Amino acid sequence: MPITPATATHRTSNGTADGILLELVDENGVTIGTAEKLAAHQPPGQLHRAFSVFLFDEGGRLLLQQRALGKYHSPGVWSNTCCGHPYPGEAPFAAASRRTFEELGVSPSLLAEAGTVRYNHPDPDSGLVEQEYNHLFVGLVQSPPRPDPEEVGETVFVTPAELAERHAKDTFSSWFMTVLDAARPAVRELTGPSAGW
Repeated sequence: MPITPATATHRTSNGTADGILLELVDENGVTIGTAEKLAAHQPPGQLHRAFSVFLFDEGGRLLLQQRALGKYHSPGVWSNTCCGHPYPGEAPFAAASRRTFEELGVSPSLLAEAGTVRYNHPDPDSGLVEQEYNHLFVGLVQSPPRPDPEEVGETVFVTPAELAERHAKDTFSSWFMTVLDAARPAVRELTGPSAGW
């Protein structure tokens, strides 16, 4: 798939990959071009920029979302609060704030960078590949989520113990544990030792 110039039409995702461009990066996270979203996820996958958001309530519980059944990639699975891809040229922080509002109807507070993680996770159900350079963010949510049903099937706040129970019985995204583990130092700093993360 040819690399195209870093230009894109900015529009809200509806769970499909129609014409959306992703920012391709090298192993150091330096932009090298763009590719159409679905093409970037075809095996073996093209390394692209992504973000993952972890929002917590004031009791230190993590907000999880179940991805809507209409999603082209990993439909119906549970995952972190919000994840996605910046538009080419869009700052990851801005993309994380934008998509959290678009998907969940909430604006995160105290949103802070929590590092980056690079991974390669094939999705056995769809055959697509998550080959991502992922920017991590942690923050608080201080109003009830109002999910967009085209993006999110369900939401729940969980403690670490409740997450362990749910993770044992429900299907989670292929990248979930990788991004959570990478974000844990920042999560602990945000939520404090009593939250148990």
